[in-house]
Amino acid sequence: MSRQLSEQEQVRRSKLEKLTEAGVQLYPERFDMTHTLAEASQLADGVADVRVAGRIVAMRKMGKLSFVSIQDLAGRVQLCIKMDGVGEKNYEIFQHLIDIGDFIGASGSMFTTKTGEKTVQVTSYQFLGKCLNPLPEKWHGLVDVEARYRQRYVDLIMNADTRKRFLIRSLIVREMRTFLENQGFIEVETATLQSNPSGALAKPFKTHHNALDVDMYLRIAPETYLKRLIVGGFHHVFEFARCFRNEGISPQHLQEFTMVEGYSAYWNYEDNMNLIRNLFIHIIQKAFGTLVLTIGDVQVDLSKEWKRVTFRELILEHSGIDIDQFKDAKSLLKKIFDKGIVLDVDKPQELGRGNLIDHLYKKVARPKVVEPTFLTAHPIDLSPLARANDSDPNLTDRFQLIINGAEIVNAYSELVDPIEQMKRLEDQAALRGAGDEEAMVKDEDYVYSMEFGMPPISGWGIGIERMLQFLTNCENIKDCVLFPITRPKEN
Repeated sequence: MSRQLSEQEQVRRSKLEKLTEAGVQLYPERFDMTHTLAEASQLADGVADVRVAGRIVAMRKMGKLSFVSIQDLAGRVQLCIKMDGVGEKNYEIFQHLIDIGDFIGASGSMFTTKTGEKTVQVTSYQFLGKCLNPLPEKWHGLVDVEARYRQRYVDLIMNADTRKRFLIRSLIVREMRTFLENQGFIEVETATLQSNPSGALAKPFKTHHNALDVDMYLRIAPETYLKRLIVGGFHHVFEFARCFRNEGISPQHLQEFTMVEGYSAYWNYEDNMNLIRNLFIHIIQKAFGTLVLTIGDVQVDLSKEWKRVTFRELILEHSGIDIDQFKDAKSLLKKIFDKGIVLDVDKPQELGRGNLIDHLYKKVARPKVVEPTFLTAHPIDLSPLARANDSDPNLTDRFQLIINGAEIVNAYSELVDPIEQMKRLEDQAALRGAGDEEAMVKDEDYVYSMEFGMPPISGWGIGIERMLQFLTNCENIKDCVLFPITRPKEN
């Protein structure tokens, strides 16, 4: 069924016919610009032969004089269009056939109005594209949250905060690459379709490879493939990986997201604590020009030392439960129930001890951590790929960076013993067989690669959307994705 056009949509379509009748090219091939709008807004008065282009977002038509604001992703400039400047015919076309939302290119010279606004005195303009759907009302913009996610293109037009957020995202990715490459890291790409969804405790998306006639999975993490590359001789390696986890929806969780992971031969997790802190300081300084940020309702100075706290200490502080006193999932779950704590999981009795501890931590402790904090000493049954601590084999040499209630970085010294790795994966497989869908599958090919010998390794992962969420104080992580997953809309 075709969509019923509104009156405004019909009017705009009729203007296309009139533009054609007036000899205007509806869809020109290109337009030469001398400056972006951000650049033009900084030009001195009197600069001539300025050529700019953008979308019309505001218009004031006053007889033989019109003021127009045009916008692109990073800037805005006003145009002053006069009948005696562009000619009577061209001015009449502009007055009657060009609307807010249309694209226009203009040539002219710079001046500043009495109100202090940088403006192009237009000597000629070119129509560059018609907006057939009227934009949302100027003062309210696109305020419906679901519409903003479904129609991100309109959200970008109407909301300056949205434009700024995604420019920051691009800067984060660019500066992260620059920093890592300057530290000797090499960027690689590994498989998105995998026969075993390994590398994290998560439920995968399943698909089918028709040509090979085998079931496959969208990756939940690039970890095991990157560590295969360490076996092959890479010393410092990283990847920006699109990952997929078939899990619940929340303001902090996405089912499709970007993870950057890095691995270093001969390093331990303490080395990566230093790397991550320096990386964040570099990126935040570049993005905001300061290390003092408002995170939630608190001002945080990231130049200061970052706190360190163990997993046990944090849970004990916020729940009164000492996880070291409970050696199996059943006794721990009873204590959780006794405390009246309700976990955000449907069947907690099916979780292994590691995942149960993780859900407890996420419920009672993580939301209360605001300042940058390194969370260390994770239980080994929560970290099947991490190296056991030399002093306490029930713990791992691991850390997570928590900021404003979100896990921004996960890192650890890697397990490089193939015999121990197989034992742990078999334990995970048993949990999976008992109903824990987030337990890790047994990846025998990965263990086989380990048997060719691994040096000491430390690795880390950063969720780009999580990082952007805390940097820009977003309540919902979907605001950090250009096109988040939404339920299909019926006609």
